[in-house]
Amino acid sequence: MLKSDIINILVVKRGVTQKQAESSVETIFESMKTALCKGENIEIRGVGAFHVKHYDGYQGRNPKTGEVIPVKPKRGILFRTGKELRDRVNRPEDEVDGKPDDESGNDSGAPPVAAGGAV
Repeated sequence: MLKSDIINILVVKRGVTQKQAESSVETIFESMKTALCKGENIEIRGVGAFHVKHYDGYQGRNPKTGEVIPVKPKRGILFRTGKELRDRVNRPEDEVDGKPDDESGNDSGAPPVAAGGAV
């Protein structure tokens, strides 16, 4: 799924204009980027969490020459899926095609994807 697919789903499902949808998606992603750059973690219930991991510097080696090379400290981003998403992804395919999780007919409250949108 691409960012443009998310924008199209907003237009179709919520009836907003293309510009409003683009602005909303850009605002969300920019806020996420800013938070991660500051070292903050992001948690989206039902989806997962982004964590900033700090790696210490160390002495590496060039595998060809054996020369010692200092590796600077750095930060990386880890994503850990939430239980709900992980369970949904691991559901057998015959249950994914619109069949409910339980007898009540509730499909875990997630809205359906717009027609033509890839998942």
